[in-house]
Amino acid sequence: MFYTIGQCFFMRSNTKSDAVILKTITSIQNPFIKSLVLLQEKAKARKQTGTFLIEGFREIELAVSGGYELNTILFLPELISEKQLKALSGSETELIEINKEVYQKLAYRDTTEGIIAIAKTKPMQLSNLKLSDKPLILIAEAPEKPGNIGALLRTADAAKLDAVIIANPKSDLYNPNIVRSSVGGLFTNQIATGTTTEIIAFLKDKKINFYCATLQNSTPYHKQDYTTPTALVVGTEATGLTQEWRDHATQNIIIPMQGAIDSMNVSVAAAILIFEAKRQRNFN
Repeated sequence: MFYTIGQCFFMRSNTKSDAVILKTITSIQNPFIKSLVLLQEKAKARKQTGTFLIEGFREIELAVSGGYELNTILFLPELISEKQLKALSGSETELIEINKEVYQKLAYRDTTEGIIAIAKTKPMQLSNLKLSDKPLILIAEAPEKPGNIGALLRTADAAKLDAVIIANPKSDLYNPNIVRSSVGGLFTNQIATGTTTEIIAFLKDKKINFYCATLQNSTPYHKQDYTTPTALVVGTEATGLTQEWRDHATQNIIIPMQGAIDSMNVSVAAAILIFEAKRQRNFN
């Protein structure tokens, strides 16, 4: 239940899971709001604070389910109910009521869902991955476009892969463009990053075969056996995979192209490879 004292709003706590609304913020000049704008815009700020912003009830819900810890939730009271807040917030989550002007200053999307969370980032080390006995992993080397990364994460979620590994990352994975374009896939997948050399060593140590999508010295993708522990490796459309991947691959593979263009979008290529592997595994 809510009650007010001056400009501060509190929620009477009946259980340990109830959070407390400490204040309202109605000015875009508020220093805290300015710091959140910086967090939205600058990878350096996200790295320094170990936090990032999540916009939208569904995305925040997926983040909580994925084990992300929320520091703060900012919300529009006319759009977000007390019941919804309780579903997302923990005992340590600060709840801040804001107005439309502040929300629009922070919001990255055009739609108005009325809720933004500040979440703690997670470490993305290879050693943190928990894999099944016969894992199926997607590896993308140096993807640059946030939209492509988001699409790769969505495909990985659709196929329920064991993990997604980004080699030699060029983009901060907590970039708001990636958070938005992944539609929550950032939170539903196990994700790790590392150098190409580190990842190849990791795969060999775990006895995981890896198949590299490349034009050079390749065989058709559908002629390989992906029912064993498998990683599928894709590169950028512009330069493809580096020589190190091609030299160490279990097998280089190619998607036969019948038109005049010799490449396709990396997320489309990854989806073709992933669902061939899922087909061979009877979609298990």
